[in-house]
Amino acid sequence: MEFTKSLIKGKLIKRYKRFFTDVKLSKDIVTAHCPNTGSMKGLLEEGNEVYLLPNNDPKKKLKYGLEIIKSRKNLVGINTHMANRIVQHGLENNLVNELKNNDYIKPEVFFNDHTRFDFLVEKKKQKIFIEVKNVTLFRNKDTAEFPDAVTSRGSKHLLALIDAINKGYKTYLLFLVQIQNMKYFKIAKDIDEQYYINYLKAKKAGVNFIAYRCDISSKRITIEKKIKIINE
Repeated sequence: MEFTKSLIKGKLIKRYKRFFTDVKLSKDIVTAHCPNTGSMKGLLEEGNEVYLLPNNDPKKKLKYGLEIIKSRKNLVGINTHMANRIVQHGLENNLVNELKNNDYIKPEVFFNDHTRFDFLVEKKKQKIFIEVKNVTLFRNKDTAEFPDAVTSRGSKHLLALIDAINKGYKTYLLFLVQIQNMKYFKIAKDIDEQYYINYLKAKKAGVNFIAYRCDISSKRITIEKKIKIINE
């Protein structure tokens, strides 16, 4: 996915009230919208290099949106709203090895009254649900982790994927690693033990877990390559 405009480089001052970040641009300080309501654990150190997307929408009070943070020499895409667009681009361009040459791709499909999955695809008459999780946590130099906080919603999705298998669907959970240079992925079971328990339950039930790293620059973010999940 290409950014609609050139990103502007700045220095992070702070994030607050979940949706706001103060950023130093040259001699000015601006407030930018933060499109990530999660903990963003490990990314919010003052002075980190950041990249903002400008907008001229008169309906928006904030004229910048935070897109990328550079943390410990790695660019990290933090816009959770971009994740599904990146994956849709990857599906349409056959960048996900396990999900190539689909007959159709439909985003945001309700499975039941309470659960909506990110994609429904059909391949050779097999219907496949795909749930996407955006990954921005890394606590060592080469391993990405999810989640970065307790996620009851994430656990609910795992159990719904199991239910979908029981109703005849094939299911995938794709961890989209928006972090440069990662070689491995793992579930952060010390952060959310229940999510790890449900991950193991879902894996045993037949949910397919895959992790793909993104290629990230100030011009675009696209799926780059598959990385190994190490808590098998």
